[in-house]
Amino acid sequence: MDSATAARDRLKTMLAEIDRSIGILAGEPVAVRDRSSADAGSDLTDADRVQAMVTAASAHRRAVVEALGRVDDGTYGECVDCRKPVPEGRLEARPEAARCVQCQSRKERRR
Repeated sequence: MDSATAARDRLKTMLAEIDRSIGILAGEPVAVRDRSSADAGSDLTDADRVQAMVTAASAHRRAVVEALGRVDDGTYGECVDCRKPVPEGRLEARPEAARCVQCQSRKERRR
């Protein structure tokens, strides 16, 4: 199995896991019940936490889908900013990584 096939398989597995997680999170409404105002605040916090997890999972999903696109167009493993190779260890740890460590650090500093 070549590296592109292995990357595609790993990314598709990740995508299925993310989709399953989003489905579970999105399907968990906060229970409505008789409650004190303190409980209502807690429910709101729980709903906010679930929404934050869905938002983070959705962003991760986008990164995986974009990585699958790079596999398909032959640019997987190439930094989207500087076009240098993304280190193999980085791709092993984060198969969806689009940038080399230096470019990712620059991007995060700009936020």
